[in-house]
Amino acid sequence: VSDTDIKELEDVFGLNGQVEHKLNFLKKNVSKDIKLVLIAHSIGCYITLEMMKRASELQVLRSVLLFPTIERMAQSPQGKLMTPLLCKLRYVLYMPVYLLSFLPEGVKASLVRFALRGMKTCDECSITTSVNLFSVDCIANILYMASQEMMKVVERDSTTIKQNLKKLIFYYGTGDSWCPQHYYDEIKMDFPDGDIRLCEKGLRHAFVLDASKEMAAMITDWLQDDLTKL
Repeated sequence: VSDTDIKELEDVFGLNGQVEHKLNFLKKNVSKDIKLVLIAHSIGCYITLEMMKRASELQVLRSVLLFPTIERMAQSPQGKLMTPLLCKLRYVLYMPVYLLSFLPEGVKASLVRFALRGMKTCDECSITTSVNLFSVDCIANILYMASQEMMKVVERDSTTIKQNLKKLIFYYGTGDSWCPQHYYDEIKMDFPDGDIRLCEKGLRHAFVLDASKEMAAMITDWLQDDLTKL
């Protein structure tokens, strides 16, 4: 909150609060005439579309929306599994996280590596970041926002997409349980002229765990033409 001077925003860790937090950050730190490239993942894609809707004056050159959870989150395969936990049982998770927070850092790292053992490769940064999640405050904020996502991310904002279609790149996964392939099929049908892509590399929704460099290389390639025009 101290980074953005939005003390009047009580629900900063909620979904609406996070949209306003990012808009306030841009307002405070970025000149109005600066052209922006927005790159978002998962719920960040919903936040990005909301930013473009609420602040049409932003000089957005391109928005890249990766594995976008912008509609029917609670109806997705993962949403059906997680919604009861996030909306009704999330407080049950606080105690085990509290107890785990007292473990030595090395033990926490070992637990994370064990949880991610099925991956062929795992970015060491993912281990470090995951260890930082052994905090009740952090987990409480995550689960609170996630519960709001299940309730509020329902209908796709086709109006905002239509108004900004030429600025948007969508990238959907083939086996993504948060935004399944038929979501891709439907948005592709509704916006046949849009830049809406389907992953052919088998990347997971949480690509940051093992394919962040590969994704970064792809995005750089997609943005070459836009950036050379600046």
